[in-house]
Amino acid sequence: MKSREEYIDSLRRLNLEVYMFGERITDIVDHPMVVPSMNAVAATYELAHGDIMTATSHLTGARINRFTHIHRSTEDLVKKSRMERLMGAYTGTCFQRCAGMDALNTLSVVTYDIDRVYGSRYHERFLKFLQYVQEQDLVCDAAMTDAKGDRRLRPAQQADPDMYTHVVNEGSDGIVVRGAKLHQTGALNSHEIIVVPTRAMREEDRDYAISFAVPSDTKGVIYIYGRQPSDTRKLEEKTYDVGNLFYGGHECLVVFDDVFVPWQRVFMCREHEFAADLVERFASYHRQSYACKAGMGDVLIGAAQLIAEYNGIADVPHVRDKIVEMSHLNETIFCCSLACAYEGAPEPSGTYYVNSLMANIAKLHVTRIPYELARMSHEIAGGAVVTAPAEKDLRNPRIGKYVEKYMKGVADVPAETRMRVLRLIEGLTMGMGAACYLPESMHGAGSPQAQRIMIGRQANLAAKKKAARRLCGID
Repeated sequence: MKSREEYIDSLRRLNLEVYMFGERITDIVDHPMVVPSMNAVAATYELAHGDIMTATSHLTGARINRFTHIHRSTEDLVKKSRMERLMGAYTGTCFQRCAGMDALNTLSVVTYDIDRVYGSRYHERFLKFLQYVQEQDLVCDAAMTDAKGDRRLRPAQQADPDMYTHVVNEGSDGIVVRGAKLHQTGALNSHEIIVVPTRAMREEDRDYAISFAVPSDTKGVIYIYGRQPSDTRKLEEKTYDVGNLFYGGHECLVVFDDVFVPWQRVFMCREHEFAADLVERFASYHRQSYACKAGMGDVLIGAAQLIAEYNGIADVPHVRDKIVEMSHLNETIFCCSLACAYEGAPEPSGTYYVNSLMANIAKLHVTRIPYELARMSHEIAGGAVVTAPAEKDLRNPRIGKYVEKYMKGVADVPAETRMRVLRLIEGLTMGMGAACYLPESMHGAGSPQAQRIMIGRQANLAAKKKAARRLCGID
């Protein structure tokens, strides 16, 4: 397995085409906008020891980073949830490897199923790719979300055919693809891009039913950095105004401008009837992954308790009650993630799959609970969470003494200490971290309606009606 330093060195060897604020960026690894998110991924290497963060490869028997592992038991699924909460609490942000892990496990299931129907060799190709990922301890970016264009229209009906990533040419050596994937978390910190369909496909959409993997610096792959609230604070001389001093996240628009993919890296090509299954399985795996939000919730609850103490209100009954309520809600997220893991079962490929109904319920809770935690943290923190002066004001020889004097809470806590916690709450709930905590809680792994649709499909109302009819004597 790679060390933290080896991971960072491996990124330096990549030759990515990256644009930020209208300019091409070449110093990616050391760029202050990217460093916090790179540090978050590097933490997955730094902590890769022990039973939670590592696993044994079913291919080679070697010890590997769990982020490259294929789940072979319910115990593996449970450890995945525990790992994600651990990492969420350690970094306080998105650590950018979950989606790649979820894509690997999805392809482990679906390529096997396609081969059983068509006699194809996708699973064999996938296993070779998987072994390479495990042996090199690579970060994979799972690219699912297409631009989608007019949401009323299917892929083949779009005025611009590139609104969904698709095959534009096919030859004896591979395929050429064109399109884009949006909201790609951690794309600049990844070694491989794994593309999967974003929705169910019909026969007329078959050119859009594709899955493949390419090295992240493949010719024709272009990265356009996405904005985040308060993101340019990272460009200032490092201050506590960023909130989280060490870690962060990022997203990119990733363009595939006629990218060539050799056949050995193609895992689905026009088998449109399997697109829906792939999407559903990936979504369920990834919705389990939102155990990370329980870890980030741990950080926010800790910050809320600290600011209550610094404000001198920690013993006020309604504040104590809010901290209890925040803890109750946060544990609900983790309970659901564990439940879908414990109820997992093996697929024909031998890969263990989560209970999809419970995974969707877990994610639907995530679309609500972090917002409620944020609301209560704001209520406890007070208005200073959005009005506190900058650190540079505190350091200013003329006005610093006033900032120190009037930004204090309880007498024995320095103003700087109180302001650091206020900035952390701000960053988690409104600033740079918001891209990884609140909006990402809402839209990551599918927006709330996607979970409602899946819950409606899997709720087994027929069995529930049968139970009711029996008890009241209808049956």
